Amino acid sequence: MEAVATGAQGRPKISAVVTTFNEEDNVGDCVASLLWCDEVVVVDSFSTDRTAEIARSFEKVRFFERAYRGSASQKNWAMDQTRFEWILIFDADERCTPELQAEITALLSSGPAAEAYVIKRRVYFMDRVIRHSGWQHDRVVRLVRRGAGRYPNKRVHADMQTRGPAPVLRNPMLHYMVESFDQYLPRIVKYGFWGAAQGWKTNRSSGLAEVLGRPLWRFLRMYVLQLGFLDGMPGLVFCMLQAFGTYLKWAILWEWHANAARGRTPKLPEFDEDEAVWAWEEGQGEPTARRS
Repeated sequence: MEAVATGAQGRPKISAVVTTFNEEDNVGDCVASLLWCDEVVVVDSFSTDRTAEIARSFEKVRFFERAYRGSASQKNWAMDQTRFEWILIFDADERCTPELQAEITALLSSGPAAEAYVIKRRVYFMDRVIRHSGWQHDRVVRLVRRGAGRYPNKRVHADMQTRGPAPVLRNPMLHYMVESFDQYLPRIVKYGFWGAAQGWKTNRSSGLAEVLGRPLWRFLRMYVLQLGFLDGMPGLVFCMLQAFGTYLKWAILWEWHANAARGRTPKLPEFDEDEAVWAWEEGQGEPTARRS
């Protein structure tokens, strides 16, 4: 790591991190939006499309391949491959805007007061911005000084833990969450399966309240209480998709428990048991805050 290296405008150098799997439709635009960084580390999960070819076509990209054991594991490992003091983390379906780039550049050039920062996400559903249903407040820790943040050991939906407070930046990233159902529905199923696996690993149970109550509550909360209906037909479909994902998670977990009672143990996805992936760097201390 180059602890004192500086990039454009005298700011500390930045490593961008992008994790991918079969993202040929997204990876090019994502990487292009991050070329102002001093390197772009792409960690791919052995894509079978043109993701690797497209990523490698960028001179600033350092390309790695690693088996996928969850977003938290992949991002922690990717951060460990970076070379510079600050790390900016993106998914392939996200884009850095010129406004966000300018804000980060100015922040780091002036000497940041914090070691981690939250970035808001502007969520798109089939080219329509989701302005209600709670997703207008979507935000994640994505800018972090090396060693000041780490993802916890969870297979899915892990929020970065930080060593100190993480202020929110003013400008959002763009998140093209749903482009088409043929692309998004397999992801819902995959996340439902992974969520159930996390629940199984932590000895969660599932019954009527979970299989019926949780999806129903999620839909009513998003669509009614958080005003998702104001987004029209896209809002209705979007809220139902999120409720469906919740249903899948708890229904799969119920099925596993039901089959376990019959002597049939579920086949879980692989969890990352490498302690080095989850460990904080020696001397960095323990996390004191979690921001999502």
